[in-house]
Amino acid sequence: MKDILRSFGSKVRFYRELLGLSQEKLAEKANVHRTYIGTVERGETNITLVNVYKLAKALEVDMTQLFDVECDRWWGTRFPPS
Repeated sequence: MKDILRSFGSKVRFYRELLGLSQEKLAEKANVHRTYIGTVERGETNITLVNVYKLAKALEVDMTQLFDVECDRWWGTRFPPS
């Protein structure tokens, strides 16, 4: 279970950084608490579908991009590779 949470979180971080957003700015855009973004990115929280939708919208991506298993096949649970 932790692998999917870490995979999801690393994708959130990737797209956030791609847009040049801080965790605080992303939280503001998604209407969630600033500290929540950090827990999601570290894979420490089991995110709800509503919050997946909010983050995807704030990151300007389709929800499916945050669950892209093709990326996981290429890179493992760390996306993108370090």
